[in-house]
Order: sequence, then C-alpha cells, then structure tokens
Amino acid sequence: MKFIDEVRITVGSGNGGHGSVSFRREKFIPFGGPDGGDGGRGGNVTLVAQGSLNTLIDFRYQRRFRAENGHGGAGRQMTGRGGRDLSITVPIGTLVYDDDTHELLGDLRHDGDTLLVAKGGRGGHGNMWYKSSTNRAPRQHELGGSGEERQLRLELRLLADVGLLGMPNAGKSTLIRAVSAARPKVADYPFTTLYPNLGVVRIAEHESFVLADIPGLIPGAAEGAGLGTRFLKHLSRTRLLLHLVDLSPVDGGEPAEQVRALETELSAYSPTLAAQPRWLVANKADLFTPETAQSHFQALCRNLDWQDPAFLISAASGAGCQELMRKVWLALAELPPPPPPEAIGLWDEDDEPSLNSGEEGGEEEEW
Repeated sequence: MKFIDEVRITVGSGNGGHGSVSFRREKFIPFGGPDGGDGGRGGNVTLVAQGSLNTLIDFRYQRRFRAENGHGGAGRQMTGRGGRDLSITVPIGTLVYDDDTHELLGDLRHDGDTLLVAKGGRGGHGNMWYKSSTNRAPRQHELGGSGEERQLRLELRLLADVGLLGMPNAGKSTLIRAVSAARPKVADYPFTTLYPNLGVVRIAEHESFVLADIPGLIPGAAEGAGLGTRFLKHLSRTRLLLHLVDLSPVDGGEPAEQVRALETELSAYSPTLAAQPRWLVANKADLFTPETAQSHFQALCRNLDWQDPAFLISAASGAGCQELMRKVWLALAELPPPPPPEAIGLWDEDDEPSLNSGEEGGEEEEW
C-alpha cells in the first residue's frame, strides 16, 4: 500500500428543499386554508477519524464528495425528507485545513472524533407559515438554502511519542526493528526508507510507547532537498526526538558535523520543532572495539558540547537498545504534551511540495 499523507478534496453539503404552496381541499370544507409543508434540510458533510486507516490513499480515487439534497415540502403540512448526511472516514492524526484561507479547521486525534466541514442548507418554509388574519390565502413560499462547498487540504501527521531523526543510513530502521515488531526495509544504501514507519515499544505489561521512523534527512531538507519537508512534519506530534548519528559514516564525514547540519535544518523548518527535547544516540558501536567506540563517543559529545542525555548503542547487535528504551519510557512520564499544530506552522504556498505530477489534475506523488 502506498503511503499518502496529504491530499486536497472538495466537499459540498446538500441544498435545502423548497417550501410547498398548497391549500387544503376536502369535501364540505370550502376554505381549508394553506397547508404547504416545509422543505427538508440538506445533508451535512462530516469527517470521522477511524483507527483502522493509516494513509490517505483512498482519496486518490475520489476527490469530490457531496451530501444529498433535502426534498421539497408537500400539502397536508408534510415536511420534505432531509438529505442524508455524508460521513467521510480519515486516519487518526489528520489535520483539516481550508485550502483557500489556510485556516486550521480541526485536528482529529482520537478514534471516533468528528468534524463538521460543510453544513447542509436550511429547508424553506411552506405557505402555511405566511397565513395571517389579513392574508388568508398566501401563495408565497421560501426556497431552500444553498449548501456549502469547500476546498479542503487533509494532512496526516503520525501520532507517535518518540521520533527518530538522522542522516540516511544512520540506522533508524534497524533500531526500530530491534526494539519493536515493526519490520521496515533495511539495506546498505541511502534512502532505503521512503515513508514513515511506526513501531510499538513494549517495556512491560501495560507499559509501551510509539516510536516513529522517518526517511533520512540531508542538508537542505528544509528547502526541499532529498525528501525535504515531506516527512519532517511527522515529527511535530512527538514529545521526544532521538537523534541518531553514525559513528563511522560511509561518506567519511565527521559525525559532529552531521549532527550540526540536521540541527540547522530543524531550525530552518520550525524553531518550535527544533526546541523539542532531543537526545543524542551514537549508533554502530559494533564496528569498533568497546574501548575505541567509547573513545569516539566521548569525543563526539565533547565536540558538540552536548548537555542533554547521550547514549552509545548498536542497533544491529542490540547492545544498549533496551536500556535506551527504558530511559525513554521514564522520561515520557515527565515530558509535556507536543505543541499544537499552529505552533509548528504551515508551509507557504510557494514552498509547498506539489501533489501533482506536473499537469493540473495529475496524480499525487507516491512514496
């Protein structure tokens, strides 16, 4: 299944039914008076969060949604049937924006959360509403109200407690495989991970947290290099970032310089995201002897003047991974909740990656 995390859709609520013009006609009742009923209301459009969904791929095949119109009123004071409401299911963690104003309409964080995005039109009054002592036979009626039509942008941000951050081939996917049941692809070339993965880390019974692995970042990611800002947003809901760094980068670079480069990208993308708690995790200790690995690790911390917690692990062998996860679990109990979506900020229209393949109406990019 392809991972789609942003789509644009058009939703429209139903129009209200028109009121009726009718007069009572029965035997021996020559002046029955007006009895035109009201029109039914138009159907509403509602988004509903559903836990069984984890991607917005269904919206590739249907972009327009419209609720049913209300039915018109009838004689004998009969009100028209209201239009059926339309419920659209989306994954948990979906942010809903008005695509014209960029206003955040709602954040569906929990299973069963609902958001009314288009309200149906009101049904019009029948002529019975206009009768009076001076207007015994009114022929006026009210037309049904028009429904709403909105352009929406749905943005999926994964719900995770901890996010993995690092350069390509830093060992993020290997770590999530070592500490959870998630099985992302692992290979010896950059950008093996093309879409985010979630893993549940179980410390003990009823003690667990969710770990998110996003594709590797490179310098210039905030401007769109590599996979760019495409997946940085998925770190916005996390409460703690684990910054993985390879003690022996395949390109021969300095680990400290790689850490500083990604710090710059975080700050350029969102100062709020850059200010989140972040721990340093030096990976691939198994490539050295224990003494050499510890020496490189201490030199890295000194070079960075790192004050936050730092850990030396080997995701391939599992050394130090369980201890790291236990420390993370204890820290999560004291960390504040993630910042609201508004604090992370929206992309500017000019900087936003295109969801089309070049021509208007094309398909979204697949990851």
